[in-house]
Amino acid sequence: MSNPTPTAAVPAPSAEEHGDRQEPPARQPEATPVPLEVDLAHADGPDDDGDADSAYVSDDESRRTGSITSSIYTYEYENGRRYHAYRAGQYVLPNDDAEQERLDLQHHIWRLMLRGALFTAPLTILPAGENPGPDGDFRILDLGCGTGIWAIDMADEYPGATVSGIDLSPIQPDWVPENCQFHVDDYEDEWTYRDSEKFDYIHGRALGGTVGDWPRFYGQIRRHLKPSGWVEMQEYDAWLFSDDDSFDRAPHSQEWVKKLDSASRTFGKQLNVAAFHKQWMIDAGFEDVHEVIHRIPIGPWTQDPLLKELGRFEQVHMQMSVASHTPALLTRVHSYTPDQVQTLMEGVKREFRSKDLHLITAYRFIIGRAPSAPAAAAPAPAPAAAAPAAV
Repeated sequence: MSNPTPTAAVPAPSAEEHGDRQEPPARQPEATPVPLEVDLAHADGPDDDGDADSAYVSDDESRRTGSITSSIYTYEYENGRRYHAYRAGQYVLPNDDAEQERLDLQHHIWRLMLRGALFTAPLTILPAGENPGPDGDFRILDLGCGTGIWAIDMADEYPGATVSGIDLSPIQPDWVPENCQFHVDDYEDEWTYRDSEKFDYIHGRALGGTVGDWPRFYGQIRRHLKPSGWVEMQEYDAWLFSDDDSFDRAPHSQEWVKKLDSASRTFGKQLNVAAFHKQWMIDAGFEDVHEVIHRIPIGPWTQDPLLKELGRFEQVHMQMSVASHTPALLTRVHSYTPDQVQTLMEGVKREFRSKDLHLITAYRFIIGRAPSAPAAAAPAPAPAAAAPAAV
């Protein structure tokens, strides 16, 4: 079954909007973005009400497969949030109920952007037992699966696929489709899949801030894809944009993205890497590399009906993101006090709710195909390069 082509895509923000970011070699220039039309009627009335975080409630979790040692459930607690225990400190976002709600809301936003689709790669997934290969299954790996919602949806909608999800946190449900399984693992480790276990499709979503050596990461993906298999990264820019002077008039938001970016680079796992995936795929030897970019408003201030709906959800999601992304990085790296973190977060949330500001986020879908030659011919991973500079 082929996936529908994504719609409502618009060109990316220009490189200048990313500040002093150092671009990777041979990166292609990006087109000038198409400005989003402002719905003037939205500007009437007060700013959106305070705590929009409660506007979305995740679905009830069901069950989880697999056997996990109890030590994995001995979570770490910091700044009032709960963090993973396996490889503690390797990942700076929490894994508590509030974060799981954010991840599930984000999943809804990704699907809404793609008009219900789960991926943009040109996959053909046949019924169970009819796909190429010894077992007739279409093998899918979901990196950083979070709550497992994408993997479960894929397994439900494509019963001919076998979907495996890996994450540092065991926060996936117990009841899952028979063709779906989850494992607690660190995809920065050396992958130990056998040659007979190679994948047809490897998917990653919002992995910025989780990888310290991206050339090695893509080298492992290529070696564990079947010939002509696909990789897809769905990533958002950890930055903010505007078509008018809104970003210039949002001092808290400016401080937020700049401090997060500098802190994540010091931490060794930069958040704002979405614009680099395309070149990293090319450098790793992938073919037919393509990128599609959607610019999404923070708030329902545009005239376009789909973007207006997306903007409502993105406004809630971004306020939840402030609470998830800020405490660990700013207290660990920049020595912010809890009070300073809270003051900054409240300022950013106010700006996200302001009807006078027309802030924009960018979501990217990047795909690449492994060569038809055996993956063993792939070059060895390049030495780790310095992390890209601040955006």
